[in-house]
Amino acid sequence: MASSSQSGLATEAAKSEFRNQKPKPENQAVDEPELLTVPDGWKEPSFSKEDNPRGLLEESSFATLFPKYREAYLKECWPLVQKALNEHHVNATLDLIEGSMTVCTTKKTFDPYIVIRARDLIKLLARSVSFEQAVRILQDDVACDIIKIGSLVRNKERFVKRRQRLIGPKGSTLKALELLTNCYIMVQGNTVSAIGPFSGLKEVRKVVLDTMKNIHPIYNIKTLMIKRELAKDSELRSQSWERFLPQFKHKNVNKRKEPKKKTVKKQYTPFPPPQPESQIDKELASGEYFLKANQKKRQKMEAIKAKQAEALSKRQEERNKAFIPPKEKPVVKPKEAPTETKIDVAAIKEKVKKAKIKKLGALTAEEVKLKMEADEKKKKK
Repeated sequence: MASSSQSGLATEAAKSEFRNQKPKPENQAVDEPELLTVPDGWKEPSFSKEDNPRGLLEESSFATLFPKYREAYLKECWPLVQKALNEHHVNATLDLIEGSMTVCTTKKTFDPYIVIRARDLIKLLARSVSFEQAVRILQDDVACDIIKIGSLVRNKERFVKRRQRLIGPKGSTLKALELLTNCYIMVQGNTVSAIGPFSGLKEVRKVVLDTMKNIHPIYNIKTLMIKRELAKDSELRSQSWERFLPQFKHKNVNKRKEPKKKTVKKQYTPFPPPQPESQIDKELASGEYFLKANQKKRQKMEAIKAKQAEALSKRQEERNKAFIPPKEKPVVKPKEAPTETKIDVAAIKEKVKKAKIKKLGALTAEEVKLKMEADEKKKKK
């Protein structure tokens, strides 16, 4: 009995301790920077045949289709693909009739993950990535990400604009993104293929999705540049970088178009509008109601004649407009030359004489003397 009572007290004490114990938040339990930090120079050991000497139990295969325009390139580079995969004991077949590529493991395959890398290789080749870049996926420290962007934007024209924005003028934006993330990026059709380290692929996916959501890639590129500089400082590695990163505000540029005709709401009144006057009320007010039939008829005829006379006078005025002469502009008198400036008549006469002599072809006195001397020399000879 004593032992049972002691055990009951122990369980109650444990329960009370558990109730009083405050739950620790996940962030406090393990710091995020501690998980992300990797020692400098550390590299994951490569998987060799000694790790799996017996090989795989079953064969596995993957197949993918490729578009028609890739057929010529794949046919040309397929021997190189087979050579690269045979080093890892993986068979590759190209079916040009169905338009598909297949990779499958063999009995000699010792790496269980190589078939996944081979699958990624043929997927990248189908998405217009060159063989030189796609074959890098077989390395251990390289990964790939194929981002589908076709369904993110409904309007076709808007989609093409945003895709071009990601590439940039002469591919400058894409080149900057490649340098900052250490990834090779290929934009083709409705997909964006990226090859590189895992940290870089994460940034590439974020930039691509933000661009399709109408956020210009230059904002993300600026943030990546700042992060790259901050990572060099050993003291700031364990601190928060939010104070250094730029905060971009979203501005709704497209304002709602206002209508040309604005309807102004009338002030609300609980009373109904006054009832409009009937024709009889109008006639009673003017006294026309009490006139006889012939008098009413005479009044109507007079009103018609007055309208006709008014219309006739208007028509006559329009006809007479053609005979009205236009207003002439006032004659502007020429300005008199200022009397202050004196004209040198003698100098003008000399200029005129010289001009006449030149036109007639007459020689000057000096030229005549030179000519005479030349003639005398000729005679003596």
